[in-house]
Amino acid sequence: MTELHHPGIDPAMARRNRRVALIGMFVAAGMVGLAYASVPLYQLFCQVTGFGGTPQTASEAPKGFIDRQMTVRFDSNVANDLAWTVTPAALVTDNIGKVDTVSYVATNNSDRPITGMAVFNVSPERAGVYFNKIECFCFTEQTLQPGETVDMPIVFFVDPELDDNQELDTIKEITLSYTFYASDNEGS
Repeated sequence: MTELHHPGIDPAMARRNRRVALIGMFVAAGMVGLAYASVPLYQLFCQVTGFGGTPQTASEAPKGFIDRQMTVRFDSNVANDLAWTVTPAALVTDNIGKVDTVSYVATNNSDRPITGMAVFNVSPERAGVYFNKIECFCFTEQTLQPGETVDMPIVFFVDPELDDNQELDTIKEITLSYTFYASDNEGS
């Protein structure tokens, strides 16, 4: 490959400039790629670590419970664009490690079918890694017909390993909060 030589431009300097430009393009492309991957990577990080109060998913109950009680409160918030009324479950006080089942109650207040989803978190945040859901309506989209009311169950437990974390010795209450919103597939 022959290089064009312009008077006053050092060929070595031109090669360095091209190299810097290529490196800059690769860095920019990498940053765009990371921007697109950041949301799923952050969600995965939160699910694995419980960061930000993200509850864990469990396939089975723990192997027993301990003689320490925990109260779990339930909260619901509904986005303005979702014509649902959602009533949270009543609070539960039980031994840590015991499996409990509660239900939220959702009603479609519109005259058309509406599909919704729920996102959740646990507070205090540092207890999120110990809050485990075996079954939850939040794992899938929910479609409610006009005027329909449904029970939306959650099967959960608080992991007995919480008792090993001295930072959580004073925690006596956990709040599981859901925010309901219209699904992107709503109306389909």
